[in-house]
Amino acid sequence: MREFVRGAALLAHGFAFWRSRPGLMALGLVPAAIVGVVFLAGLISLGVFLPSVTDALTPFADDWPGIWATVIRVTVGTALFAAALVLVAVSFTALTLIVGDPFYERIWRTVESDAGTTVAEARYGFWRSVGDGLWLVVRGIGVALAATLIALIPAVGGILSTVFAVTFTGWLLADELTSRAFVARGLLPRERKALMRRHRGRMLGFGVATQLCFLVPLGAVVTMPAAVAGATLLGREVVGPSPD
Repeated sequence: MREFVRGAALLAHGFAFWRSRPGLMALGLVPAAIVGVVFLAGLISLGVFLPSVTDALTPFADDWPGIWATVIRVTVGTALFAAALVLVAVSFTALTLIVGDPFYERIWRTVESDAGTTVAEARYGFWRSVGDGLWLVVRGIGVALAATLIALIPAVGGILSTVFAVTFTGWLLADELTSRAFVARGLLPRERKALMRRHRGRMLGFGVATQLCFLVPLGAVVTMPAAVAGATLLGREVVGPSPD
């Protein structure tokens, strides 16, 4: 539990950069705001058409007694919207990091520099960012599908689905957001996975805290620069201060 809290505290340290580097952090709002508007429009559209979509997916309930038809359709609709939220969370992070790569690289480098690290000159790379982003989306789809199925469990499905989605999405976010710090230190993918497993509590604490902030209205836009800064500090802690 202590490691979990320590990971969540690193996101708070990331927010502290708003005080010391307000101009730089404000730049990180630009790509997050652009992507956020697109995804918000998508969620609103889904909410508007959700009753029609739910009816189309449950034609077998047309002949059921009214209350049971309503229960199954509300359950299916809730599961679909919860899955959409999971997918939006990981897709938002992936797309924002791709669109805002120059902004977030500046934040990463500044955090490393302020912490006294000589930052490697090799760039993380646009195409590496695209590849990691697409892989994050693929894994996010898997989590969204699993969360949808869990949400269909009677009575407790909604709660279980929420806990599952926040936990696993948080893990994916921690993995993606620490990529720059890990790559700069010469870690291969398998070494990154081993390191994350070794520090599972801290990674989950940071990722879950980030995901919960993303669920607040406009929270994802404001949190994104802080999450990049906090993830850089997280990478320094679990690997060591000096890039390879």
